[in-house]
Amino acid sequence: MTLARWPGIFHGSSASERLGICCQNGGLALATMPQSPFPRSHLILRLLRPAATLLTGALMVGTGWAQTPPAPPLQKLRIVGGLANLNQYTRNEAPFWTQTLARLSAGKYDADIVPFDQAGVPGSDMLRLIELGVVPFGTALMSSLSARYPQYSAPDLAGLNPNIASLKQSVAAFRPYLEKELRTRHGVEVLALYIYPAQVIFCKRALASLADLTGRRIRVSSASQSDFVSAWGGVPVLTGFAQIMDNMASNNTECAITGTMSGHKLGLHEVTTHLHTLPVTWGLAIFGANLAAWDALPPDLKALLRRELPALEAAIWAESERETGAGLACNTGAQACSNARQGHMVEVPLSAADERRRQEIFRATVLPRWIARCSVRCADVWNQTIGPARGIRAPLAP
Repeated sequence: MTLARWPGIFHGSSASERLGICCQNGGLALATMPQSPFPRSHLILRLLRPAATLLTGALMVGTGWAQTPPAPPLQKLRIVGGLANLNQYTRNEAPFWTQTLARLSAGKYDADIVPFDQAGVPGSDMLRLIELGVVPFGTALMSSLSARYPQYSAPDLAGLNPNIASLKQSVAAFRPYLEKELRTRHGVEVLALYIYPAQVIFCKRALASLADLTGRRIRVSSASQSDFVSAWGGVPVLTGFAQIMDNMASNNTECAITGTMSGHKLGLHEVTTHLHTLPVTWGLAIFGANLAAWDALPPDLKALLRRELPALEAAIWAESERETGAGLACNTGAQACSNARQGHMVEVPLSAADERRRQEIFRATVLPRWIARCSVRCADVWNQTIGPARGIRAPLAP
């Protein structure tokens, strides 16, 4: 579809016109009413008669008649959010923009939000559309940017973060660089960084360790996942999230890397038997604003968003951590699962041998190939950000 530029973010109210308020020398003044031709006493009597009638009615029906409808918001933002039907969106993003914003601003500001996968916006184009101002406020998945902008995928490279604590370290170390680059190079103001539940491996056949991936066709969603799978001897198959079940049904793939809970909602527990618990990646997402649109916001709205979006970000991170555990429980049929649909998959934990091999593969394969796709400068960026925080130095070009 062809995307037209979105309407302006300001939706002005004509309340001042309805109230008879006009501008005068840069300020507001009540419009002057014409002089009445009736004597003042006669005018007062005419005014008192309907007032008495209204008072009688008020005593009969209570105070409901006097309620005034709320004024429309002075400004409504247009937001493109994350993936539809996942709790990160339905429980956090959507309520914040459609309910919490209006409550915190006493009705002064409001927003509409649509998930990007239902907005007709290609994920790989999201950053560019925000940069152009076509999407003034939008969410971009890191994995969808990795082909065009591999440098931004550094904090969520496959095999880097085996738990959420290590992910937090990586993101905190890389965030200042990411925010500066997006602002100066793309004209995008980073307002929050979201994550999705851990991306793990679902397989149709028995799996005792990651070494058993050799020769298997495995669904991946990014270049670094492809590098990780190839290093284990697997055959990476790049497909979209919506095509996972079709590819499993046609035997084009026999394993898939996806989120623990999103995989369960797809029904992977009904067509696969084994689930390895290592988080290959986490699904990092950037929520950002076109810089011109951001600068045009009223100061009090910008201050509100700066204050409240970190809380939304923290809530989404906590939701993703809970969802990771809940997804594992529901896919394996553990008692902790509260969903009606439960699987009976075999949970394969990360062994000591798998952990040693994970570290080797990341240092010897995933990191060098990311640098090769990126540029020599990316090695310097890594060694100034994530490298020191995680104790992993990137090899420099000779």
